[in-house]
Amino acid sequence: MALILVLYYSVHGSTAAMARQVVRGIEGVDGAESRLRTVPAVSARSEATEPPIPGHGPPYAQLADLSECDGLILGSPTRFGNMASAMKYFLDGTGSEWLSGALSGKPAGVFTSTSSLHGGQESTLLSMMIPLLHHGMLVVGLPYTHSELMSTRSGGTPYGASHLSGLDQDLELTREECALCRSLGRRVAEVAVRLRSVESGV
Repeated sequence: MALILVLYYSVHGSTAAMARQVVRGIEGVDGAESRLRTVPAVSARSEATEPPIPGHGPPYAQLADLSECDGLILGSPTRFGNMASAMKYFLDGTGSEWLSGALSGKPAGVFTSTSSLHGGQESTLLSMMIPLLHHGMLVVGLPYTHSELMSTRSGGTPYGASHLSGLDQDLELTREECALCRSLGRRVAEVAVRLRSVESGV
């Protein structure tokens, strides 16, 4: 089975909801399975620590998850047009995986949530792609063959799935946003399965 790691950070729940839709897309692909993980918040207090297991939701990601996966899908809320510091902090600690090439040649995708429609969705997705490219990953987007990109009035980009959560974080995922999240998961999973079959000579 091709293992796809869905790794996200979420504060108000919107990015977590997207991650669950991405997982649905992965689980619909024959020969693929998902692993859902999150990252802890970054604190300004140097002595602050998080418990090793979060109080709710999926476990925190370990570096071993990166080595074990056959594909990676990152999700983060937007922070001034960039990924959240918690996700950046985790990625900054993957130097050993970069040196060993643990992620090189594996497919990857990205998704994000913003409170305003033009709050930097696309720049956030691009910012998450940069470390993935440094790792040698094969970035998978969402082509316009997905009709939801043409009909959406909220989130959705060719760079990856996105969601408009509203200023009060009270907007649920729309039909189009859900479909695009699932499509992203499915596309990365399909590429991973194909790559595994080529490597195994099937």
